Amino acid sequence: MKKIVLAGTAMLCTFAAPLAQARTLDPAKPEDAVEIAKRAQCGAADGKPAIYRWSAKVYSRVNGEPDRLLFTGEGMNVRQCTTVTDAKRGKGYRQVSRELMVFTDAKTGEIVRNWTNPWTGETVEVMQIANDPVNVPTIFPYSADGKPFNPGYSRMGQWLAMPMEIPLFYHNVLAGDYQDYVGGKYHAMEIFDFMARADEILDTKYPTAYPSISWVRVSDWMPWMKMRGRDGIMIFNAVGTKVDRIADLPKVLQDEIATSYPDYATPPPADDTRPNETTWTVFKKWVEGRKAAAGAELNPHKAH
Repeated sequence: MKKIVLAGTAMLCTFAAPLAQARTLDPAKPEDAVEIAKRAQCGAADGKPAIYRWSAKVYSRVNGEPDRLLFTGEGMNVRQCTTVTDAKRGKGYRQVSRELMVFTDAKTGEIVRNWTNPWTGETVEVMQIANDPVNVPTIFPYSADGKPFNPGYSRMGQWLAMPMEIPLFYHNVLAGDYQDYVGGKYHAMEIFDFMARADEILDTKYPTAYPSISWVRVSDWMPWMKMRGRDGIMIFNAVGTKVDRIADLPKVLQDEIATSYPDYATPPPADDTRPNETTWTVFKKWVEGRKAAAGAELNPHKAH
């Protein structure tokens, strides 16, 4: 009996140890703010896949005409995080991911494969958003010059709000070498607003958190739309959350991953060093691939 009691006591201590180490994170502390970010994006454990999903509406905005609902959409991002330690900057993490979003018909919910452009009347093939990888630079508690990590989290009652704006202005790979002189830069803004239960995300006894997310994107036309420089922008408005499994995604996404994007069932390797992809870099490869295929069909002996 004594051995059983001792064994039971030892087991109780084993399970109680992690709880005794649990603590409440303080968003005002740079080290804790980084840990909160990792818990929101992935989870406390390294190498464990995490998935975000979202549902979107996609509008056009053109001066002088009403906004149009062009598409709805279903999207997902699969990622993992890895701890990175720096002697001066502290313990941070690196995130690797891939993202997929399919454009769907607002009435039927089916994936749009071909689309008739309402401005030009031309029917074009739709390229779904499939970017691999979409990796995030390592986030540390302190920058190289010692500035503390301060993402601007704010407590709102039972919620922790985690806003993030990402202004984008960079070289457009589809344009020429003189964009600084004549324009043509890629210009957009991504706005992410995460909302998590404070008692979940700040308490380290929970291995992860399940925030809701609002995502807004303001950008140029999708390149596959063939707008030929027409005035206007696109506005994406989406809401979503973190889920545990591919099986938790909408069926339309599950089916598309299974048939066309099997790599998106898992995140990239933690040590992935590939350059990030965007809609523009993927579109360039997409067009070049179709041109090469068409050329091969017209000249079947050219490759030999």
